[in-house]
Amino acid sequence: ADTPDLGKVLDELTLDGVARYILSGKCKNIICMVGAGISTSAGIPDFRSPGTGLYANLQKYNLPYPEAIFQIDYFKIHPEPFFALARELYPGQFKPTVCHYFMRMLKDKGLLTRSFSQNIDTLERVAGLEGEDLIEAHGTFHTSHCVSFLCRKEYSMDWMKNKIFSEDIPKCDSCGSLVKPDIVFFGENLPDRFFTSMKMDFPRCDLLIIMGTSLQVQPFASLVKFGMGLIGFGGGMDFDSDKAYRDVAHLSTCDDGCMALAELLGWKEELEQMVKREHALIDSRDVKKKDEANQNSKSTGAEAGKTDKTA
Repeated sequence: ADTPDLGKVLDELTLDGVARYILSGKCKNIICMVGAGISTSAGIPDFRSPGTGLYANLQKYNLPYPEAIFQIDYFKIHPEPFFALARELYPGQFKPTVCHYFMRMLKDKGLLTRSFSQNIDTLERVAGLEGEDLIEAHGTFHTSHCVSFLCRKEYSMDWMKNKIFSEDIPKCDSCGSLVKPDIVFFGENLPDRFFTSMKMDFPRCDLLIIMGTSLQVQPFASLVKFGMGLIGFGGGMDFDSDKAYRDVAHLSTCDDGCMALAELLGWKEELEQMVKREHALIDSRDVKKKDEANQNSKSTGAEAGKTDKTA
């Protein structure tokens, strides 16, 4: 997104033009808006793709309609389908993608103002973005709260994970009500930070990068229009009319697009090394966790054996 006083800032409406703008030193505040498409290469299904999307594969839960699994009123009466799905998609089972690490690289280079994400998989955090860098517009598994308005006790990610994988429906220790991860269900408000950051970040945005979202879900979709209004532009995107002067579309997978832009910026090798290094770290942590779990089960087995002999 350009700013009105600068007028046209790209010398051509291509990825090359975007790269030259970033390297010019005039592009200091980059906002990323991302959706489920940036996580599909990690093995996480998006919501709406015919056949492979999440909503197309929920028959086993006998829902009245697919979206009910994320409807707050339905959840309060029938929480089981959501927690069964949460077991399948739980954060920590997937590795961030090239796209996630590209955003991390923008942060490391001091160019990322904020990443607005529709995703609930926490992969931005795993890739190294922190709370301040992120607006998790649809919430996060990072924390959970009791659903009772009178209680609202907070629970950690580890507490929720233990409940989900032990197949217990999470209930509040204090009042016995359901406990829900802090992801935004249909019928709930978006986090306050979504709106405050939007008003603060968009007026100083030099470049808006949109990846992996069809911009069909409100109010996230209106962010582009609202943001452009704040910057002083009306309307939406214009990629190919005679009047086009600002917007660039690059059609590819999110990972390929990020790698192509990284190459034009001279960052390709650095990005490849980061992905390799970070994935190796995640793998070594996973191996360590498995070894610890095996040791625990062996020592439990040994204790049980001792008890049998004593008896």
